[in-house]
Amino acid sequence: MSKLNPVVERVTARIIEKSKDSRAAYLELMQRESDTHRDRNVMPCSNLAHGFAAAGEDKDSIASRRGPNIGIISAYNDTISAHQPYGAYPPQMKIYAREVGATAQVAGATPAMCDGVTQGQDGMELSLFSRDVIALATAVGLSHAMYDSVALLGICDKIVPGLLIGALRFGYLPGIFVPSGPMPSGIANKEKQKVRQLYAEGKATRAQLLESESKSYHSAGTCTFYGTANSNQMMMELMGLHMPGAAFVPPDTPLRKALTRGAVHQLARITRDSEDYRPLAQCVDEKAIVNAVAGLLATGGSTNHAIHIPAMARAAGIKIDWSDIAELSSVTPLLCRVYPNGSGDVNHFHAAGGIGFVIGELLDNGLAHRDIMTVGGQDLSSYAQEPGFDGDNLIWRDIPESGDTEMVRPVGKPFQETGGMRLVEGNLGRACFKTSAVDAERLTIEAPCRVFEHQEEVSKAFSAGELDKDVIVVVRHQGPRANGMPELHKLTPPLGVLQDRGYKVALVTDGRMSGASGKVPAAIHCTPEALGGGPLSLVRDGDIIRLCGKTGTLETTADLSAREPVPAPAPQQGMARELFGMFRANADSAELGGSAMLAMGGL
Repeated sequence: MSKLNPVVERVTARIIEKSKDSRAAYLELMQRESDTHRDRNVMPCSNLAHGFAAAGEDKDSIASRRGPNIGIISAYNDTISAHQPYGAYPPQMKIYAREVGATAQVAGATPAMCDGVTQGQDGMELSLFSRDVIALATAVGLSHAMYDSVALLGICDKIVPGLLIGALRFGYLPGIFVPSGPMPSGIANKEKQKVRQLYAEGKATRAQLLESESKSYHSAGTCTFYGTANSNQMMMELMGLHMPGAAFVPPDTPLRKALTRGAVHQLARITRDSEDYRPLAQCVDEKAIVNAVAGLLATGGSTNHAIHIPAMARAAGIKIDWSDIAELSSVTPLLCRVYPNGSGDVNHFHAAGGIGFVIGELLDNGLAHRDIMTVGGQDLSSYAQEPGFDGDNLIWRDIPESGDTEMVRPVGKPFQETGGMRLVEGNLGRACFKTSAVDAERLTIEAPCRVFEHQEEVSKAFSAGELDKDVIVVVRHQGPRANGMPELHKLTPPLGVLQDRGYKVALVTDGRMSGASGKVPAAIHCTPEALGGGPLSLVRDGDIIRLCGKTGTLETTADLSAREPVPAPAPQQGMARELFGMFRANADSAELGGSAMLAMGGL
């Protein structure tokens, strides 16, 4: 068994030490909650009768605790392609539960919004805080105290973090995430990117763009690029919260159904009353959080997780920040090139060995913790295998080597020696830089800046030819407290065009970029945010800014000390943004997770 890398060991020890008090308080709370809610039959008869009134043939079993009752929290809707398959899951899962003497009930539903639908639209300003709403909705569903374990049905951007945050407040219950898998591959990613840029230049019509996008996003299942949704699935594997290898098995296939069935059976096996109790609170510990970071860095995953990982960790009493992530990045090699970091998508990645191969490489080289409590194996070693069939039986097999070294490589021959993210900092604050998608010659950009308050202003300036030069585009007042920290992926095509024209171009913002952000250098999630006097509020057009992903630098040569902050634009109304004012007013920083709920809850 490989010795743990000393940096991984040191960072883990630091996280454990600084989390000592908050983690102990969390685990104590979970023990008290477990003792209080151990038996649903302590509930008054009227309460209990309400809980199983519509359970049909399962009534007697739920009433008598003849077997475990599995609560299902579903983020189903049929607007999000990844979540459309979930409509059929609960009836199937009830049958799977009865096979092992258990029952299952839909405990509740959560909202699930698609950043792909809201990208660049007013609704995007609700996106980050939808994670808080999802966590709250999960808590409401589980508050009925009728359940012995929890199946969590969610995949996409804020949905998995929100489900996990909510479920962790009921961490005395075992929980398994049940994915639905990616849609089949559509048109080549380079062709999709080409049409987007042609449209940005006015060289393709809207009809041509829509035809291209429809060939890319074309059926049920997760979008196939390696954005936030698929990075979520990677993290659930690294944390041991899926059945092993479940992440990227396609929808509506025999293997997908077998894995869902296996998850339900496992949820019946690992309850408090079993001899193999695996509560979520024990599964999500400091080592599991470090594993999530290792997977994110090794695969070049979504920058959104620089916000989600601290938030999820806080819900379990664990404290992690960008300095911890940066130090782990210094020893975690980039093992994957999945679009937008490479040409192939997650289906190609999965076929080449995928997450199982990556986990095996990380474990064998001491870059991830093997000894964590998982939901589907004795430790994380089980997740270094891939699922399949032996006749009709679900089995797991070893993955001896990469099936495509242009897609996924061993630690000894990585795409780059360090992870796919870099902390950059200086007199403009602290920010995240996704280095894995950027060519080496563009990791350092120094140029005069052009400052904008809205992403629409950038598009207008591009169309007017005002950005045809070396330029660092600053888009400020996009943080959690200003307007909910929307993704600014709409800027990727015009900035990509400028870069292709030979200009030195970069983006600096206190907003987010999509998990699909690609080749343009970008310092994102700048903190402190501009609202309230953060450094970006002091920047003016023409200031020289230096962004360097090699040295970790984000700074300006301008003297900011004598300047007054530029005030933020007034919050916009419409699309229910006014209802989210309380979230904006109480949100904490991006580095702490950008959450109002966690901040207001004292976590």
